[in-house]
Amino acid sequence: MTALRLRPLIAGNWKMNGSRAQNEALIADLKGRLASKPDLAADLLVCPPAAYLMQAARLVGGSAIALGAQDCHTKQSGAHTGDVSAAMLADCGCRYVILGHSERRADHAEKSEQVAAKAKAAHEAGLIAIVCVGETEAERDRGATLDVISSQLEGSVPADAAAGNLVIAYEPVWAIGTGRTPTPDDVAAVHAHIRSLLKAWFKDGAEMRILYGGSVKASNAATLMHVAEVNGALVGGASLKGEEFWGIALAAAGA
Repeated sequence: MTALRLRPLIAGNWKMNGSRAQNEALIADLKGRLASKPDLAADLLVCPPAAYLMQAARLVGGSAIALGAQDCHTKQSGAHTGDVSAAMLADCGCRYVILGHSERRADHAEKSEQVAAKAKAAHEAGLIAIVCVGETEAERDRGATLDVISSQLEGSVPADAAAGNLVIAYEPVWAIGTGRTPTPDDVAAVHAHIRSLLKAWFKDGAEMRILYGGSVKASNAATLMHVAEVNGALVGGASLKGEEFWGIALAAAGA
């Protein structure tokens, strides 16, 4: 059966980068490029650090660029110093939130059960959760990639997930920020596996977008974005450069 052609999502994860001046310049650049191609067949999303969400919300206002955050708490309010709730993110103008990124899993010891609780909180606040999964180099080398992906998905995706509130991002940990990327066949195998699980678990699993992430840049985007069941990209370093990010969007849109 032919895979559905889902509208690509190109999400920029700025991680802990940016400044007010840099953010303004980057978003102005992207808005200018979108104005020159308003029929771009892809959705654009920027996810700045929490400190800049209100600024970014103002800057993307009136444009087709969506706003997302990089994490949220499992609770909507309370005595959680330093944390930000999904409800607060929505109040700031966010539509998306990235959850379970490998850097959160590694640096903050986040478990899949916690990711699922955060995704549920995001859904309750009306946000779309981008749930990240991916194997380490050691897991890949011992042939455990698909088992790891299955376990992370099963533990990280809440039961209330649907195509309207969930995006999956496959990011092999060994490819993030390293310049290394898996082969198109490697990506196709993992994305096909993810799709099969989503279709088995959810009635609209065929309509859930699956992004690829891990050293995505304009020079390799055309190859990666045209792999079966790749419905866009979660972009790290390249999302901080307007020309690079736009090049990935054009590749995904088939422009």
